[in-house]
Amino acid sequence: MKRILILCTGNSCRSQMAMGYLQSIDSTLDVHSAGTNPTSSVNPYAVRVMFEDGIDLSSAKPKSVELYLDQEWDFVITVCGGANASCPVFCGKVRKRMHLGFDDPASAVGTEEEILDEFRRIRDEIKAGMQNFYISEIMANKNCCV
Repeated sequence: MKRILILCTGNSCRSQMAMGYLQSIDSTLDVHSAGTNPTSSVNPYAVRVMFEDGIDLSSAKPKSVELYLDQEWDFVITVCGGANASCPVFCGKVRKRMHLGFDDPASAVGTEEEILDEFRRIRDEIKAGMQNFYISEIMANKNCCV
């Protein structure tokens, strides 16, 4: 079983969505998400747009990366993006560190529909990113080293 930790700053949008997609792709993966400065709850827009795609994040809770520092991970993936983002650094035991950057939908402004459209755009990018990660890192290496 592969252990995967997905990191962001607030653990309220991108890392939660990425975790939801990886869990939906392969239920045998042990996937967690965390943040360096976790918010009090998952962003309601993230919950809403993920539900539109069949993934329920309504019971998800932001967690601190501190909970995971003493554990071993096959992959640690940072998902922050944009020129001004400061990605968390994970100092625990990791086989492979990766960065898959995505814009932060929580910074979207405008009408409710414009904000939802931005969350949907990022959701779709995260979905594609997690599918590509799964194919290139998990499936490609499943049979190589028997």
